[in-house]
Amino acid sequence: MLPSSSGHHSATRAIDPLPLRLIKRAVLILFGPLYFLFVAFVPLICAQRKGFRGWYWRLVKRSCSRLLWLLSIRAEMRPEEKAALAADTDSIIVVNHRSHLDGFTLMHVVPDAKWFTFAAKSEFWNSRLLRTGFDGAGLVPINRESGSLAMQTLTNAVKGMAARRSVVLFPEGTRAKTRSLGEFKAGAILVARETGRTITPIIIHDSDQLLPRGKYLPRSGKIRVQALPTFVCDLTVSVDQDLARLRALMMAAFEQ
Repeated sequence: MLPSSSGHHSATRAIDPLPLRLIKRAVLILFGPLYFLFVAFVPLICAQRKGFRGWYWRLVKRSCSRLLWLLSIRAEMRPEEKAALAADTDSIIVVNHRSHLDGFTLMHVVPDAKWFTFAAKSEFWNSRLLRTGFDGAGLVPINRESGSLAMQTLTNAVKGMAARRSVVLFPEGTRAKTRSLGEFKAGAILVARETGRTITPIIIHDSDQLLPRGKYLPRSGKIRVQALPTFVCDLTVSVDQDLARLRALMMAAFEQ
């Protein structure tokens, strides 16, 4: 069964009174661009300092938390799931994708003890400003002109990562266009098999109710994030069978 309409209504119930929401949006409009520029330019000044990456990582996470607060959006995850993520090692994180809010939400709810990063198109590294910031945040550049090259680049990056650091992959490849999960691509399974890492599946609920496709102003409300038990690839079965098992596990949680 699909998520019920009553669950959707609960997710989109405003968490702040209207006057407070208006004040927060005004603060975001007035000071948000300046704060964004500060976060973007910091790596140009401080990237060579000792311990920069850890400090900058926390700055980016706090920036995402502040953005959600100013948008009157509350993102929640159960304490026991946060504790499991904090102790998680040697994994790849796999997340469903429903909204532009998903990345900010993930940055907010995942505990600081769990380091993770995203893959991004290598073209972004052509800009010095973006290159320095992306390198500071530990993003992985992926050349998408060749699928095999992109997969090899990603695999090599994961092999070189510290145990407590994980790359985040969206197996649907893009934001889902239906109320259900989209079809999964095999990239996460292939990388996990090649590197020997496990997969940590995460489900984001209701972010598309607050910011659907084609909309630019998010609604106030609540996003629920659910960390599922560790998924271990079965090397005795085919990649497609492993992929189907992973999707079934995430679908069961998504439809609850």
